[in-house]
Amino acid sequence: MNIWKISIENIKSKPLYTVLSVFMLALSIALLLGIQQLKTSFEYQMENNLGDIDLVIGAKGSPLQLILSSVLHLDNPTGNIPYKSIDKFRKNPLVKKAVPISYGDNYKGFKIVGTTPEFTTFYGAELKEGRLVQKSMEVVLGHSVAEQLQLKIGDTFLSSHGLVDNDVHVHDEELIVVGVFKPTQKVIDRLIVTNLESVWDVHDHDEHDTHEDDEQQVEDQDEHHKAHESEDEQDHDHEAHENEDGHNHDHEAHGDEDGHDHDHEGHKDEDEHGHHHEDHGDEKEITSLLITFRNPSALLTLPRRINEDTNMQAALPKYELNRLYEYTGVGFKTISWIAYIILIISGMTIFISLYKMIKERAFDLALLRTYGASTIQLIKMVTYEGLIIVCFAFVIGFLFANVGLHVLFNYLESGHQQIMLQSLPFNQILQIIGLVFVMIVLSISLAIYPIMKMNISTILSNEK
Repeated sequence: MNIWKISIENIKSKPLYTVLSVFMLALSIALLLGIQQLKTSFEYQMENNLGDIDLVIGAKGSPLQLILSSVLHLDNPTGNIPYKSIDKFRKNPLVKKAVPISYGDNYKGFKIVGTTPEFTTFYGAELKEGRLVQKSMEVVLGHSVAEQLQLKIGDTFLSSHGLVDNDVHVHDEELIVVGVFKPTQKVIDRLIVTNLESVWDVHDHDEHDTHEDDEQQVEDQDEHHKAHESEDEQDHDHEAHENEDGHNHDHEAHGDEDGHDHDHEGHKDEDEHGHHHEDHGDEKEITSLLITFRNPSALLTLPRRINEDTNMQAALPKYELNRLYEYTGVGFKTISWIAYIILIISGMTIFISLYKMIKERAFDLALLRTYGASTIQLIKMVTYEGLIIVCFAFVIGFLFANVGLHVLFNYLESGHQQIMLQSLPFNQILQIIGLVFVMIVLSISLAIYPIMKMNISTILSNEK
């Protein structure tokens, strides 16, 4: 007697129960595998991109926003800080490494980051081809950037202002590709790296153009003002000749002329003040400063000192990302509990399906016993049915989880978000398999109870 064949025929005989059982179990397995893989990828993304960055210094604002924008490059910056302010941090004996970064432009949605050569040490990035940046307007591409945009060494492109791809504000200066990094599975794969001078030169040029437009506008206003002043002088001279009290009116006209001269001088002062303000605006700025400490004890003193005594803020990446993980962990736990509930429901569905099969086919099972089948063989038949359902469900659930996550991550990549899909550790897969196996064993154990208590003579005698 081929028990496997009998089990398969039994499954075919009740397609509705079989499809429902497989679907429910596959859904719960897909959710459990998917949420665990998503959780693993999220943790990897958080920890792997930190490198040895102990502290981030930037403009006042949200500490989490500062970390997301400067470390993970997933948010907008909180503002800028003066470049000259970083000298005291570089000279601090507690600081091992202080790396400035400056950004505000993009190309096709990929962020352009101006920094120093030490920036690549945070991610262990190495050149795949080409060389590092040596002068202004040269860039090195992250692996994903070069791959998705099909850029190669020697290609040039124009950057856009802002962190979102747009055709409204495109800079005139061309950036040239001089190198490409090897893949690191870190955030630098999706960055365009240049030096600080490139970022400053691009924006200084824009500010210079804007300043020239402002000066032209001021000159036009001065000419209009002088023309208006000449008309007033002619009117006052005409009134002085016609009025009998010419001396008084000459004096009033002279007073008006002085007033105009005073206004004009005031306007010159305003121009000079405006020019002085522009000179102050030429002071170099950066977006943030990434710091590595020589001694962990610096974490206890330096951040508090910066937050209290300066107009900048210091944020701890590990602390802020742990807080973020606590918030997102609630969502992970919620989806996990939903998956567990669906798993329990699918186990109940399998139990009902097997139990119903045993009760409805009690006569056939009793007849098999009379032909020599043992109780163990009948139990095996029921068990094989359960195992076939579980195997189909696990394969379908595994496919659902992988296809769904790849679709999700491909969508995020099209939006230039840096989230790397990580493979689920084998021990976690074994845990899920073990959980499903325990649930199936429990369902089968309850379903075979009628077989254990089967009274063959009673069943055969009561069959009409």
